[in-house]
Amino acid sequence: MIRKKCYKEFIAIFTFIFVLMVNHSVYAIEWEDKEVPINFKIEILPWEIVNNTIPNRTNFTIIDIETGLSFKVQRRAGSHHADAQPLTKDDTQIMKKIYHNQWSWKRRAIIVLINNQMIAASMNGMPHGAGALQNGFSGHFCIHFYGSLTHRLKNEDPAHKLMILKAAGKLDEYLGTVSPYELIHIFTIAMNQGDRKLLSMTLSNPDHSNRFIKLAESITYFGVRDFSGQPLEDANGLILVDVPVQVKIYKEREGSENKIIHFMIRRESLTDRWFIDQDAIYEDLK
Repeated sequence: MIRKKCYKEFIAIFTFIFVLMVNHSVYAIEWEDKEVPINFKIEILPWEIVNNTIPNRTNFTIIDIETGLSFKVQRRAGSHHADAQPLTKDDTQIMKKIYHNQWSWKRRAIIVLINNQMIAASMNGMPHGAGALQNGFSGHFCIHFYGSLTHRLKNEDPAHKLMILKAAGKLDEYLGTVSPYELIHIFTIAMNQGDRKLLSMTLSNPDHSNRFIKLAESITYFGVRDFSGQPLEDANGLILVDVPVQVKIYKEREGSENKIIHFMIRRESLTDRWFIDQDAIYEDLK
């Protein structure tokens, strides 16, 4: 039984990595071997269901979307999200490798593999609080699912929400529903999370965003302080919106700067989704 379970996990991880190599978008795959039934459909499940699926002391596997690396964890606590710990020292090292050998609060899109299910989730990479396992990890880290809440503010974390959508392959669909102002907030999250894919998806000409990505990597903090102009009540009849925003920017070599930048947000037609004009925002930030 244990051998079959390990085999199922191996097949799931191997197939997921193969799909990741072929295409960065994640698709549902049907598995035909009835002896090893695995659901390759990545699900977005509400926290109320996941809370019962992975009760405390449950071991499960995490797969990182960007790298394809996987490691085992155990849920230890958490009432509105899962507080988890890497299972062994080897698992801790894999997790640290995912975070480029530097623990970080940055969110990452992950898949939780439990039994025959693959569940879209998001994790941070910073040890904090209490930890009980002998794993070389001083504390626990947080895993959020759809509808999870933070410890302190008891609200849904926007960055975790975006990573859950990314894990499920739903980012493009979600971006098609947001307003120009919501797109600016998503851009801000992508900048501060250092998420190249998400950042590119907010920009016009996303396939030619290397120049902007290089500029973004020199900015260690990007914060929206205020929207300078009167917010539009309705942009439904527009294809171009100029949104002046007061921002605070921090660059390692230049320090912090407060300035007003103009987000030129456009779309090709009234039925298309919004994009941030890449050339205009580059000129404002360089």
